[in-house]
Amino acid sequence: MAGIFPVDVGPQYEGEVIRKGDMHVEFGGPAAKFKFELATLKDVGEVEDQKITIIGPDMGEMTEGSSHPLALMIDVAGAKLEKDMEPVFERRIHLYANYIEGLYHMNQRDEIWIRISKDAYKKGLNSLEAVGQILMFLYTSELDVIEKIAITFVTDPKKVEELYPKAKEVYKARDERARGLKDEDVQEFYSCALCQSFAPTHICIATPERIANCGAISWFDGRAAFKLDPEGPVQEVKKGECLDPIRGEYSGCNQLGQVKSMGAYDRVYLHSAFEHPHTSCGCFQAIWFYIPEVDAFGVVHRDFAGPTVAGVPFSTMAAEASGGRQVEGFLGLALEYLRSPRFLQADGGLKRCVWMPKEIKERYKEAIPADLYDKIATEEDVKNVDELAAWLDKVGHPWVKGEVELPV
Repeated sequence: MAGIFPVDVGPQYEGEVIRKGDMHVEFGGPAAKFKFELATLKDVGEVEDQKITIIGPDMGEMTEGSSHPLALMIDVAGAKLEKDMEPVFERRIHLYANYIEGLYHMNQRDEIWIRISKDAYKKGLNSLEAVGQILMFLYTSELDVIEKIAITFVTDPKKVEELYPKAKEVYKARDERARGLKDEDVQEFYSCALCQSFAPTHICIATPERIANCGAISWFDGRAAFKLDPEGPVQEVKKGECLDPIRGEYSGCNQLGQVKSMGAYDRVYLHSAFEHPHTSCGCFQAIWFYIPEVDAFGVVHRDFAGPTVAGVPFSTMAAEASGGRQVEGFLGLALEYLRSPRFLQADGGLKRCVWMPKEIKERYKEAIPADLYDKIATEEDVKNVDELAAWLDKVGHPWVKGEVELPV
């Protein structure tokens, strides 16, 4: 597509990583407290087709090497579109943005991280207007059910902060809708390959009781995505025979894993971090990590900046867990999965959790058993595994006391 836009556009640029020294400017990421992307379905009469709006400073007004908040909002309309398709359009931002030469997009929802390279900026990708034009071109070229589309970029810090709670409410409503349905209630799961450009042997499997690692694709979202684009990155997976209901092993998922990983693995446990764990991509929201000193687990999310109880930060663990490998004891996952009744049930689930950041502990309080809540340590309680072991013994954590039995 060279010549139409200031930079080249195509799938050959998926997986391109822009290091800090090579970036002209970045949006979101760890340096920005408020950032999000949101797709909204509207009536045809409500959308001004191909309109791009920029609220706040554009890239040309930003200092080289600087970081900024961002709200990226896409409105779509079409007679054949359904409300369930909103998160599908939203997750396509990751795919299409990474088609752009010199643009790096990672994560989703309110965890996005976008970088523009110095080379791309010099070539003319020096305005969010150009980014919006490319995104709209890709959306309408690949999804002909879209009749109208408009994109709004908000970089004004106060405005992003103002809009942020609304986006969070939308995410919350989507997640709540996905609860209640059980894995055994359906005959098919859904796979997502959107992250294979960064993790070639990875394939994500979304079930009613296991949301995709990124936290953006539930079983319902997968169904909507497959209906919208049957040849796209989200595909239907026939469960096949249930080989292990506790670990969550299905013949259909094993076959899928063997094909998509190019033979790197041929078994996958959907609800266990041991032996044959689900692979991790790079867009996961959190990491479930094994702590051998206490034979238990901790969980840390992407926004936690300090060192974990294991002595290393999220970024170090992410390098260990990501890339589409099966790494026992290091599992990338979505935070919403913590609410699932089947959350890593083969390993003891939350009853085997002994450490998590205070922010996560408070945010997911209702998902943690009441008698366990005060016995899970945070960064305020302990600083290392030695302190952790002593603290767990002091508070009488049920796992340490041998009161938790693993399911057979």
